[in-house]
Amino acid sequence: MTESRLNSFPRFAQTADAIGATTKKLEKIRILADYLRSLTVEDASIAAIFFTGRAFPRWEERVLSVGGSILWSAVERIANPEAGHADKTYLKHGDLGDMANELLQNHRAADHAPSHTDHLSLQKLAATFNNLAGLRGSGAKLVAIEELLRRAQPLEAKYIIKIATGDLRIGLRESLVEEAIARAFAKPPEDVRRANMLVGDIAATLQLAAAGDLSDAHIRLFHPIGFMLASPVDTPAEALEYFPEGALVEDKFDGIRAQAHKSGRTSKLFSRTLDEIVEFPELYAPLAALQGEFILDGEIIAWRDNRPLPFTELQKRLGRKQPDMWLLQDIPARFIVFDLLYADGELLLDRPLAERRKRLHVLLGGAANSEPNVPPPIAAHFRPPSSSPSPTIQLATTQPFTTVEQFEGAFLDSRQRGHEGIMLKDSASPYKPGQRGRYWLKLKRPLATLDVVVTSVEYGHGKRRGLLSDYTFAARADDGRLVNIGKAYSGLTDAEIQQYTDYFLKHTVKDFGSWRTVEPAVVLEVAFNNIQRSSRHESGYALRFPRIVRIRTDKSPDQIDTLDRVREIFVKQDSTDGSKHAGE
Repeated sequence: MTESRLNSFPRFAQTADAIGATTKKLEKIRILADYLRSLTVEDASIAAIFFTGRAFPRWEERVLSVGGSILWSAVERIANPEAGHADKTYLKHGDLGDMANELLQNHRAADHAPSHTDHLSLQKLAATFNNLAGLRGSGAKLVAIEELLRRAQPLEAKYIIKIATGDLRIGLRESLVEEAIARAFAKPPEDVRRANMLVGDIAATLQLAAAGDLSDAHIRLFHPIGFMLASPVDTPAEALEYFPEGALVEDKFDGIRAQAHKSGRTSKLFSRTLDEIVEFPELYAPLAALQGEFILDGEIIAWRDNRPLPFTELQKRLGRKQPDMWLLQDIPARFIVFDLLYADGELLLDRPLAERRKRLHVLLGGAANSEPNVPPPIAAHFRPPSSSPSPTIQLATTQPFTTVEQFEGAFLDSRQRGHEGIMLKDSASPYKPGQRGRYWLKLKRPLATLDVVVTSVEYGHGKRRGLLSDYTFAARADDGRLVNIGKAYSGLTDAEIQQYTDYFLKHTVKDFGSWRTVEPAVVLEVAFNNIQRSSRHESGYALRFPRIVRIRTDKSPDQIDTLDRVREIFVKQDSTDGSKHAGE
């Protein structure tokens, strides 16, 4: 096989199709590993990025900014389908890339057009994406996308569009790409995972694996790493089953999970989606005033009159890079710190939580040999050397409890003080970036909730006439597809409904009049009474009486709940009447 054929994007697309055609995890890894091994390191690096469903490495802030409506228009301008045929094709597949593949194949067959031999290479496509990201205005982007798709074969177009929308939908998570890299270059999977976690760049990780230099991977400040996640439990008794000798208990805060990086006089905050947080400038100076270099894990919350404010108040500050003085006073932000991941050149992820807490206490101004002994909810208030009288950086209280009664009491006390519930943590636990295990548990609220993504929206009635207020939402199936599980139209304020009406109008995939499919990007937290079997939804389930708890701007669509979690709640409700389940 010639070099030009090896690095062609059609071969990438064929490999992606083969991966999507199997449900077996090991087979997916084998196919991808064989493909990566056949490429040069430079081409394999580009392919690895594309196989994570991204156009650029995870740490980069660049985005293509090409919405579904632009992609739809480009495909229609090329394929020129009969009226309504594009709509039917989209409804058949539920995916823009698959729709484009069928329409362009039909167009080529109808025109008896020969298949071109000028293959688009991986490097050419990467260069085209670089240029596309720099274009401004939807008109310029439409022209560029149309030109790119005209050069592509139908199968290529399918995966160009899937990369542009951020989801290949072939059941391939980044963790499987890591395992494929390990297999391709005969390296231990845990070494590849750790290197990718540290450098935050799957392409750089592949290059280290190919060179045998995975041990050279080092943490890079201001390149966020994955957050350790907690698993939900339904009751204090269930929590004690996992922690029979007890656990460290702290409040679960209703805010924005954030990772703070600091070096010299520079400090930055990053969200769970690994994007920089810029809406809380009053936190930068207090963080920079702390000694040394570090990476902290914590939660940004709104705090006033000695009590946390609801997340809906904190949301008012999102999207405002330069909040005015009145907003800063009305909705003051605090950063509640509960973990230390890195300090002064030393990575602490493998150290036990108890040790990380002691070092964190010292960093925030406490004694080296003691855990803060201050009543809940907040301990060891650190007052930075600034003119601000408020303790904007605070250490979360952690208390060891060993019984169901203590867990229950801590949960009720936390709720009474305005928090979501409690976290329960193993004092010996390491920090596992991007992983959800049983080292950390969360007891959040008595009713179940799920994090889901909006897939289509409808216009409301009455006072909501003209507003897109009814949201159909989906969970993620085992193979990576989005499958609808319900529709909600209550829980948001009028201002939020107006805000997201404007958003969905700009991010529509296809307009069907009274309703429209939208880019699956907005994550909701929904509560519900129970789950029932349903033939109406592809998932096979439907939530009963769902209502929107909040919009999760801190989560990306790849972090929503899975169909496995839906099944888990469905099974449990048979013995509990579906009335008390802890969710995300």
